[in-house]
Amino acid sequence: MPHALPGLSAIADDYDAILCDVWGVLHDGVSAHPAASDALSRFRAGGTVVLMTNAPRPSDVVRRHLAQLGAGQDAYDGILSSGDVVIRTLAQKAARKIKHIGPDRDLGLYSPEMTLVEDVAEADAVVIAGLRDDTVETPDDYRDEMAEIASSGTPVLCANPDIVVERGQELVWCAGALAKLVEESGRDVVWIGKPYRPAYDAARARIAEHAPDAARILVIGDGLPTDVRGAANEGYDCLFLTDGIHAAEVGGTGTPDPAMVADRLAQDGLDARYFAPRLIW
Repeated sequence: MPHALPGLSAIADDYDAILCDVWGVLHDGVSAHPAASDALSRFRAGGTVVLMTNAPRPSDVVRRHLAQLGAGQDAYDGILSSGDVVIRTLAQKAARKIKHIGPDRDLGLYSPEMTLVEDVAEADAVVIAGLRDDTVETPDDYRDEMAEIASSGTPVLCANPDIVVERGQELVWCAGALAKLVEESGRDVVWIGKPYRPAYDAARARIAEHAPDAARILVIGDGLPTDVRGAANEGYDCLFLTDGIHAAEVGGTGTPDPAMVADRLAQDGLDARYFAPRLIW
């Protein structure tokens, strides 16, 4: 059974570094969670905090967004975004012609040397960053397009493995839901971000100077297939925050039921050492 955690202060001395999710922990897409920022700031008195986000945009953009929402810079030592890894991957593949699936706000993934194309047959790579308008569209609107991409043979990168995220009181679809449709059509996808190894390799590089033992690294997040799965894959302890995208499955917002939390983790073959509704000190 995972342990109910009253606050991060109860275990802070047990860890040297935290790898912390952003969306669902520090904010909900609309408003910041000040208590979470405060908890991470306090932890940094004796440890290192790297924010890990599946946002399909460069970390500088994520940093500015956090500042706009009021999530203070004192809460972290560095940020690693899926967008950072996408940029590096496209450079390694020498991709020059890109078919972009997603909103214009994610066009910062591409360098000036790259050209956006509409015809998938002309592309060196397809980058799925999200739905073009996640306020009205659903994955069903993309089934035919994803099937065409799958049949093209062009390499496909998913720039955000999240299926859904919270935006205020709503859940909105993310790139991972579209990439799943590509896989269902028989095409492999390169998944970039949590819970996949390249994201954690990059995160470890950010905390390398402190060289913490794996037993002294804590992962914090609200996503079972991303944060909790990633922690399990890497052998790290995890604090599962239940007031996020899985709240309805584990007893409701603010009232997680320990047995329901354990059962929900077991459904995905996962374990988390701790759980709490939200991150507080």
